[in-house]
Amino acid sequence: MTTKQTPIHSGYGAQTTAREAIGNRDLKGLTAIVTGGHAGLGLETTRVLSGAGATVIVGARTLDKARASLAGIARVEIEPLDLIDPASVDAFAERFLASGRPLHFLVNNAGIMATAFARDRRGFESQFATNHLGHFQLTARLWPALRKANGARVVSVSSRGHAYGGVDFDDPSFERRTYDKWAAYGQSKTANVLFALALDARGQAHRVRAFSLHPGAIQTELTRSLSEEELRVLLASPRIQATTFKTVEQGAATSVWCATSPQLEGMGGVYCEDVDVAEAVSADFSGTYGVRPWAIDPALADRLWAKSEEWTGVPFVV
Repeated sequence: MTTKQTPIHSGYGAQTTAREAIGNRDLKGLTAIVTGGHAGLGLETTRVLSGAGATVIVGARTLDKARASLAGIARVEIEPLDLIDPASVDAFAERFLASGRPLHFLVNNAGIMATAFARDRRGFESQFATNHLGHFQLTARLWPALRKANGARVVSVSSRGHAYGGVDFDDPSFERRTYDKWAAYGQSKTANVLFALALDARGQAHRVRAFSLHPGAIQTELTRSLSEEELRVLLASPRIQATTFKTVEQGAATSVWCATSPQLEGMGGVYCEDVDVAEAVSADFSGTYGVRPWAIDPALADRLWAKSEEWTGVPFVV
């Protein structure tokens, strides 16, 4: 049975930093993969995991940029990874599996937001393809290494954007409906939450637990696809005006906590925020916290799992 979607009163909060969240945890001898671990929240996640002793493999599309960002950080390996390209995902996983190492932490951090309409080579809308399908395929390919760890965690960086709506199983790629970049983003972020729920239900018997999270509102490269006018309108919206922005150090805290905290031992399948398990809220809730029902429905999670296997052509056999 998965963990109840209710706060555990961790003692942390919105202002907790990633370094504070990891505390004195010793990760020497453990291995992590952080997708997009060379920029924004991913870079801070990499820095903190490495600082605690872990070896961190960073998957990046632009290797020169990754090398420059990660210079001077110990125990970091950089590998090419483009989540929208299935061949790149498979090649990344094959290289890691060939090393024979167990994988203790998989942080599915990379993503795109509110991009102009585009499709991947298989015909899927780019945000759904990158944010969900790419990570689904990556996790499936890395499954032997996760099991080998004999105690692993998979962390999916979702967003409060899941509140924009659920997954349209009949038309995920906007073939019959008008493209809306925010609806597409919300769909991909809901998929991240549902994936964690489904993965945890299947993985806990193998000591692989999964979590999803909202890192908080942070101004990072994730907004790069927005024009200056779109960004101005977004920042002026009532929902954003009611939000307190976090630093990058604070934004990475929930990812690090989900990956490493002893407080979550024996738990999984939950959506977290502000370094705690989030509250489940109603579909019409107007507040700026909590997780909506369409993202934590086990039946929808199972449906997404089956469809993701179909869409990617990758059977995820646990």
